[in-house]
Amino acid sequence: MPSHASESLLYGASFSTPEFLDIFNDNMRVQAWYDVEVALAKAQSKLGIIPKEAYEEIARKAYVENVDVQKIGKGISETAHPIVPAIRALEEICEGGAGEFIHYGATTQDIMDTGLILQIKKAWPLLKRDLEAARDALKVLAKKYRSTPMVGRTHGQQALPLTFGYKCAVWVDELNRHLERQSEAEPRILSGNITGAVGTMAAFGGKGQETQREALQYLGLTVPNICWHSSRDRICELANLLTQVAASLGKIAREVYALQQVEFGEVAEPHHHGKVGSSTMPHKRNPATVELAIGLSRLIRAQQVAITDAAFQEHERYSALLRIELAAVPEMMIYSGALLSKMRTVLEKLEVFPTRMRQNLDLLGGLLLSEKIMLALGEKIGKQTAHEVVYEIAMSSFENEIPFKEALMSDQRVSNHLKEEEIVELLNPEAYIGESEEIVDKVLEKSN
Repeated sequence: MPSHASESLLYGASFSTPEFLDIFNDNMRVQAWYDVEVALAKAQSKLGIIPKEAYEEIARKAYVENVDVQKIGKGISETAHPIVPAIRALEEICEGGAGEFIHYGATTQDIMDTGLILQIKKAWPLLKRDLEAARDALKVLAKKYRSTPMVGRTHGQQALPLTFGYKCAVWVDELNRHLERQSEAEPRILSGNITGAVGTMAAFGGKGQETQREALQYLGLTVPNICWHSSRDRICELANLLTQVAASLGKIAREVYALQQVEFGEVAEPHHHGKVGSSTMPHKRNPATVELAIGLSRLIRAQQVAITDAAFQEHERYSALLRIELAAVPEMMIYSGALLSKMRTVLEKLEVFPTRMRQNLDLLGGLLLSEKIMLALGEKIGKQTAHEVVYEIAMSSFENEIPFKEALMSDQRVSNHLKEEEIVELLNPEAYIGESEEIVDKVLEKSN
């Protein structure tokens, strides 16, 4: 029975998606290895290194359905070697001696690295698809709520008004940068490696660079300048990218979580009939999806630590640390797929409550506009002096529960310079959203 969270019969749907599980599993790992072996054989047959007939037989038989993956796993345990049993399994089913030409001149790390990159390559467009969808959902929200005023908060406290569209536009711009990073990183990350034992291509009879180029072009991967067995920056870049995406989506999830609290009531994750918030309190509408997203974002970051550890290589290869990637990279990819899928759904169906946003602007009885009052008064008595005056009045208003307007009007340092109608106008939160709307427009215009 499955025990890992991503494959759990109980919790698997929380930590994984079918698409990513279809890519990162034992069968696909073996198939990726075989795809590399076929590409290698094809290149070598073209260059006259191995017989064409041998390549054709290898290509005919190199399908995971033709071997016993469980038996390969048992062989890996017995041999303490991560790939030889898979090569032997393929060799056994190749006829006419073709099996002798499998893995010709290659080394284990060539196949494992390039196979892993092939799996990542399959997942790459899925990551992009869901990241773009999340960004596009935010663009819709930014446009729709471009002028909808709400409280802006710093240090967890009410600060100044802004618009909900502005808040969403900040996230749009952030996800756009991640999409740019993904595009820029693609040729660096989706690169294979077929260079032999220590990377010198000594076993390829002087045709190593041609062999690698032909094989990797066949696989649709970029060709590295030099062996990267001990240079794990490509995998680290993948981990960094996924961690940055996870941090952004985790942050957004946390904000939805906070704003869904009854005391805020400004947004809520989508709810459907049958979704249960509590086993004992029937009224609960918990932010279960964003809670899970918050957890996934941390699990993704945790894998980055492991993957970074694997980068501390020695000499031409240090397998003790490379084994870390066998566990950490698939796990990180699967969690990332789940996080993107869940946050895409949340953002596409986010419930927004403008009326509550407007009500919350008045919670401080006008104190939210202290900056605007200070600046207006500062034109009369100087900004620094006005700050001291307004600070004193604001603290008294808060501590004595006196409406800010009354506190201002009762202080001659203010009333001597600002009329009541001016103060009323200055305390209108909808008139102090700055350039929120124009900034939203600029972000949307520049967003792909």
